[in-house]
Amino acid sequence: MTGLLVLTAVPAEAEAVRAGLTDPTVTVRPVGVGPAVAGAATARLLTLAEAAGRPYRAVLSAGVAGGFAGRVTVGGTVLGTRSVAADLGAESPAGFLPIDELGMPPELLGGGPIVDADPELLAALREALPEAVVGAVLTVSTVTGTAESTAALADRHPDAVAEAMEGYGVAVAAVQAGLPFVELRTVSNPIGPRDRDAWRIREALTALTAAARFLR
Repeated sequence: MTGLLVLTAVPAEAEAVRAGLTDPTVTVRPVGVGPAVAGAATARLLTLAEAAGRPYRAVLSAGVAGGFAGRVTVGGTVLGTRSVAADLGAESPAGFLPIDELGMPPELLGGGPIVDADPELLAALREALPEAVVGAVLTVSTVTGTAESTAALADRHPDAVAEAMEGYGVAVAAVQAGLPFVELRTVSNPIGPRDRDAWRIREALTALTAAARFLR
């Protein structure tokens, strides 16, 4: 068995993680943007490793994210207690309906729209990163960009601290492979009205490098 597999969306995030690593057994791969491509690429990497007789021991989804204002600051680090498919569901006159409320059996949802972090992995990272904010990380296919949608999302998920686009896809692939999973994010911008000039990508990547020193 080999070490931890870390999946990022884009090469810049992967480079930031690699820059901080101290454990040579950790493997880092960029797998693309969005839950579908991230999940498919993760599943392929896990399958190839298992077929070669060198399965990974755990999976981590890492990268830059938006953070909920008042719950985490820009430049902060987030550890996900769970990864949530936040926009998987249906619209209704009464508002958004999560997919698990539509009567579909859990086995058709990869186990459900929420994947809990592995308790041991999460505990180890919490000990190594005591200043990290801990809470749910939402996976979305459309980045939240208005005050109204931000408020609605925050109301539906009072324990959420950040949103990104890959965690749930990576998590489902890990669960299907029977491997422990956790999500780690660093915050480049507050969730809300889209303002690229306010994004602090460099600061978030620097924080990702600092957090990577504790990955094992």
